[in-house]
Order: sequence, then structure tokens, then C-alpha cells
Amino acid sequence: MAPRVRACTLCHGKEGRATPEGYFPRIAGKPAGYLANQLFNFRDGRRNYAPMSHLLETLSDAYLHEIAAYFAALDLPYPPPPAPQAAPAQIALGQRLVQHGDAARRLPACVQCHGSAMTGVAPAIPGLLGLPRDYLNSQLGAWQTGQRHAQAPDCMAEVARKLSADEVSAISAWLAAQPVPAHGKPAAQLPAPLPLRCGGVALPAADQRGRT
Repeated sequence: MAPRVRACTLCHGKEGRATPEGYFPRIAGKPAGYLANQLFNFRDGRRNYAPMSHLLETLSDAYLHEIAAYFAALDLPYPPPPAPQAAPAQIALGQRLVQHGDAARRLPACVQCHGSAMTGVAPAIPGLLGLPRDYLNSQLGAWQTGQRHAQAPDCMAEVARKLSADEVSAISAWLAAQPVPAHGKPAAQLPAPLPLRCGGVALPAADQRGRT
């Protein structure tokens, strides 16, 4: 598989390990279900980036699952994070939203879905650490403006639309400045049900009843 994914590593870095300074996200070690969902989203038009769409437009579901499994299985160290790129007050705001959300606005904390260590949850929820600040900013902005979509119901679009521009910047700045624990391995499961229904994330039937 390694020779066949060289087109991926031209942008995502050697073996899918992007650097914190780059725009492109790291894909090595991400949950296989998450990676497969994103490949489907690019191929099927829910995400819009011409080079990705062109690469994937003729590939089958089975082959995209194979690519996803290859990158998910890579176990590579993360580089240390860059120094915080925002004022202390903005960093503190980002930390508060990531860890606690805002119950008054029905805004869930990032840790409720992405795991307490923010390294993701198998098989389909990505970690948010080890990603460049510019990439985090751009993806939250894309959800806010409708340029990025996920399988319905699109829970991230719902969350992103509740955030102000300052809050997006604060969250991205705090996340980008955090070290990645334990090689960024995703958790096996969440300690509690997801606060929102999310397409592409399989939930037990009991967890889906009554969710909005």
C-alpha cells in the first residue's frame, strides 16, 4: 500500500505525518472510520477541495477503506507543539470552551465527543490535538459557512454555527498549543453518550433515542 498512497503524502507529509506549521492535517493514526468517512465526503462532494476530489472520484468504497486502514495503523511520534499563538485571555477562553462548553447556549464541550484526552474515539471520531491552528480555524469556518458537510445529521455544523469568530480563534489557538499524549491513540469508547446525534458515528439504539 505504501507506494500507492504517495499522492497522499505529497501534501500530508511523509507517511501521513503533517507538521504543526503546515496547513494540511496529520492523517497517520487517526481512527479508520473517521478517515474513511472523510474520503467518502471528498469523493461524494460533501467536502470541497479539488485536488482531493480529483484523486478520489473513481475509487471504490472498498479501496477507500483500505487506504483509511493503512493510515490508521501507522504509529508515529508527534512533534512538540508550537508556542501559544494568542494572548493569555484568548487561550483561557479556548480551554474553557474545549473542556466545558457553554451550557447556556447548549454548546457541548469538545471533550464530550472527541474524548477527555482529545485524541479521538475509535472508530470514527478524530483527535483534535497535533493539528495546525490554521487548519483548525479553516475547518470550523467551513462548517459555519456551509462549505464543509458531513453525513446527516451534521453535528459539527450545528456546533460551529454557535461559535463566534473570536471563539473559533480561541479554540484553535488552545488546541494547537497542546502536547499530544500517548502517541495520540484514540480512546476505545466515550464515558457517556454523545451530546448530539452525528452522522457517520454509529451509536447504540438506546443512545440515539431522544437526541436532537
